[in-house]
Amino acid sequence: MRASDKAYAALRDDIIEWRLAPGTVLAEVEQSERLGVSRTPLREALGRLTAEGLTTAGGRGVVVTDISLEDIDELFELRQTLEGKAAALAARRGDTATFERLQCELLNAPALINGGDPALHDYYELVGRLDTAIDAAISNSYLAQAMRSLRVHLVRIRRLAADDANRLTAAAAEHAAIAEAIAAGNPALAEAATIVHLHRSLSHVKATHASHPKEHHG
Repeated sequence: MRASDKAYAALRDDIIEWRLAPGTVLAEVEQSERLGVSRTPLREALGRLTAEGLTTAGGRGVVVTDISLEDIDELFELRQTLEGKAAALAARRGDTATFERLQCELLNAPALINGGDPALHDYYELVGRLDTAIDAAISNSYLAQAMRSLRVHLVRIRRLAADDANRLTAAAAEHAAIAEAIAAGNPALAEAATIVHLHRSLSHVKATHASHPKEHHG
């Protein structure tokens, strides 16, 4: 792995997981030493993070960006447009058996959600496989790339909302409904199921953010 890729991956993960809080200044000397890379590849990594919207360059240097309620609204507005369309396309173009298998796994997901940290990781991996299956099914590289770029910010928001077992259990059922509609080849139902899921996710995230606006910032 190139030094710039290594620095990018490490910093991106630290930002998404809230180890580097919003407002943190990413000083070149400090980060170069911490990550074990020289300043040139570090600058390249910081440039990529800024292009993704995870950092911003200003008078204080490169700073980790914040996430506000307004940002969350805008991200979900875009997410509804992209993911609703993707689910409809997947219903038209996807492999029925693939989504039937995913539906079955998602219906059994509550066991993972209530099984502690290792099992919870398996749940998130399962949701990731649904995303990947939809990306592959739509056969539209531009739409798939746009959704991958958006998901970087969505993972960060998910961490902000914390792991609420009740919400995750409901979300698993919503994901199963999306997979079922895609497997059935019903574009309108797949899009509608996606929009319902996103609406409920947004309501939960905003409620959590409003209750604990600074919880992850320290």
